[in-house]
Amino acid sequence: MTVTSDTHGTRTVAPDALRTFATAVLQAHSVPEPDAALLADTLVVAELWGHASHGMLRLPWYLERLRSGATETVTEPEVVRDHGAVVVLDGRHGIGQVVTSRAVDLGVERARAHGVSAVGVRNSGHFGTAAYFTRRAAEAGCVAVLSTNASPAMAPWGGRTKAVGTNPWSIAAPAGRHGVVVMDLANTAVARGKVHLAAERGTGIPEGWAADEHGTPTTDADAAIHGLILPMAGPKGYVIAFMMDVLSGVLTGSAYGDGVAGPYTPEGRSGAGHLLLTVDVAAMAEPAEFAARMEDLVDRTRATPTADWADRVLVPGELEDATAARLATAGIPVADTTWDNLTRLSGETGVDLPTPLTKEPSA
Repeated sequence: MTVTSDTHGTRTVAPDALRTFATAVLQAHSVPEPDAALLADTLVVAELWGHASHGMLRLPWYLERLRSGATETVTEPEVVRDHGAVVVLDGRHGIGQVVTSRAVDLGVERARAHGVSAVGVRNSGHFGTAAYFTRRAAEAGCVAVLSTNASPAMAPWGGRTKAVGTNPWSIAAPAGRHGVVVMDLANTAVARGKVHLAAERGTGIPEGWAADEHGTPTTDADAAIHGLILPMAGPKGYVIAFMMDVLSGVLTGSAYGDGVAGPYTPEGRSGAGHLLLTVDVAAMAEPAEFAARMEDLVDRTRATPTADWADRVLVPGELEDATAARLATAGIPVADTTWDNLTRLSGETGVDLPTPLTKEPSA
């Protein structure tokens, strides 16, 4: 199949078209259909939330790791320790999203049986956005906390070489008529994927995000990729990231520190570890009462008088919900560089490219 690329303009593509394309390309790399569909959905949902840094631009990275054998095409997680409310799951170097989905299923199941559960995951891979998984647990009536470790991105406070990952974490809770409230953040000033996104798009990055390989602050995305991502809130970000590695890597028996390989490199077992803590709301409170209290908290928070620079007060996860509602209808904007990569994948696999809804010329 011959595919030509027109790199002049940003395309808007329907979410389902991107899901179908990504699923088929993954299947062409021997990933089973259910797993391919799950991974594709995590990418598209990230796009819908407005987090293109965790969206379709990552598809080629995941495929390179599948091709090299760093990630297994068939994901077969195995329970290696089982103490009822506490379970350890070995991902056996499978696709991180698939392994973590299994952890959520186990976490909710055991929380319903015991009131609370802890699922440790070892030998997994990058799972995309943590909120994708904590939201699922919240929608099932639980409060969930999920942590993971990542390949080194920042220096420990006082150091000058990469030794600590961004090590993101997420907390989600059901919120009655407001749906779900959810926090998802890296412990660096910015998620590393946003720096890669800026580099792909040829744009600079804000001051305070990163330093170059000599430790000098930079606004150059390429220099930042080869340098250091700065911790959020100075030493506070560093110590939180360190402790998330204790929970995600050391405690679970997975890799930790500089032993974790990221999705940005095509080779080397990831060794990423995760820890999922799940509390069944019904075990701690009457669900209806909890929902009413959550609704009251959200309502009170939103009613706070706004600062001069703000038009309204948001609660965690609200911005992503609003963005998803808009893009579900309007379509997802796909940058030139990402479209070029999708075009290349189409040519390699014979999977037809999605048909854009619109195409706007570059400025």
